[in-house]
Amino acid sequence: METVTATDDSHVSPVKFGTDGWRGIIAEDFTFANLRVAASAIANYILTQEDPARGICIGYDTRFGSPAFAQAAADVVASTGIPVRLASGITPTPALSLAVRDSGSAAGIMITSSHNPFQWNGVKFKASYGGSGKPSMIAAIESHLGKPLARASVAAKIDRVDFLPAYIEKIAGFVDLEKIAASGFKLAIDSMYGAGGGILAGIFARVHVPCVEIHREPNPLFPGINPEPILPHLHELQQVVVEQHCQAGFATDGDADRIGAADENGNMVDSHKIFSILLRWLIERKQWPGEVVRTFNTTRMVDRICARHGRKLHETGIGFKYICDLMLAREILMGGEESGGIGIARHLPERDGLLNALMLANVMADENKSLGELVADLQREYGEHHYDRIDLHISDDIKNGAIARARAGVKSFAGMEVDRVETLDGMKFFLRNPEADAKPNAAESWLLLRASGTEPLLRIYAESCSPQAVQRLLQAGREFTLQSSGGSR
Repeated sequence: METVTATDDSHVSPVKFGTDGWRGIIAEDFTFANLRVAASAIANYILTQEDPARGICIGYDTRFGSPAFAQAAADVVASTGIPVRLASGITPTPALSLAVRDSGSAAGIMITSSHNPFQWNGVKFKASYGGSGKPSMIAAIESHLGKPLARASVAAKIDRVDFLPAYIEKIAGFVDLEKIAASGFKLAIDSMYGAGGGILAGIFARVHVPCVEIHREPNPLFPGINPEPILPHLHELQQVVVEQHCQAGFATDGDADRIGAADENGNMVDSHKIFSILLRWLIERKQWPGEVVRTFNTTRMVDRICARHGRKLHETGIGFKYICDLMLAREILMGGEESGGIGIARHLPERDGLLNALMLANVMADENKSLGELVADLQREYGEHHYDRIDLHISDDIKNGAIARARAGVKSFAGMEVDRVETLDGMKFFLRNPEADAKPNAAESWLLLRASGTEPLLRIYAESCSPQAVQRLLQAGREFTLQSSGGSR
């Protein structure tokens, strides 16, 4: 990563491009001056390595200042002679990605900080194929940070475009709305004050599917929550599902590319179960061809589904960019990651929480089962799988010390002996859990320690055959990370 000086010499602040782009705290890192640095780098990349005549699409979400930041980015890009299609209103990230691909644009810029707290905003870069830029593209953009921008004698036109209608028609046509309506199921929707507000409810209203929507209105403060569809931010959705007698509740994050869910009893249904339900449906009922991709920290229930149906499974490092790369290179049915990002290759090489919610409703209708019943079916057929994660905000010294001790060798966690270790992306310990011996087809137990390369943060992930075993493993991982000397738990 590179630190650059903004075009206004009175401001010096970091601009760093990661998987999708750059994020920062509003008014500290994410300023208009630094946004222009980022937009200039993207414009230079398009001028030198893409066809600038194809233009660029720019969208924005509900975060503070997003419309003004999007306009500022558009002004920078247009000043170089690159035509701009600027969203006329709040836009989900997958809608922007679809517009980039289907309009033949050279690239896209999305003003969003996704699921981060309200203090943050950011820039996501989308390539011409409608997905995250390849590492080579991001590196090329970074190489232009801080470089002078060639201005055209006449700025290109900035057209205001509503990206929503084409996107809504696309995802609505991906499912059988009439069958969803005929199921008689009632659904709850939590848009988390984000860019997905009103979209699912509007689609369901066409065919008179009863639904209850909360947090529909845009609110840049995301009051009481972070716009991430996990606990504790979905407590209200859980309550509404139960109180309103819904058969499922769906949630999308700030820019609507991630999904979370709750079943009819208010139990959370994590992205691992959602991935597994959709995968099973696409293979067994839809009979769509293709291979499957999951990231290193995602449930191994997916492995069992693929093995049963003879589908090749790819395991990648953590980050949807790796899934996107495979979708561009191979015939991929779908891919998913731990944090709620699930992509269907026939749609886009991109996460899409709104499409995932519609597809879940379609699965429920096809199987005539509530979301909880679908999860129970999975657990019966493929073994009981439970999962959780904790984030430790700790100093780099503690973080790096824990990883060094993990690499040196650990014999056990939570009384479970280490059977083997994998190091694709972090330290993943596979464990012998005595509890699994008493359960048919029980999940393999594993614990993953993964240190952030850019923050004083270490994430601990665990999967096992019971919620209690998962919590014991997470606690053991926490104690191991925080202990001051060597040894094992």
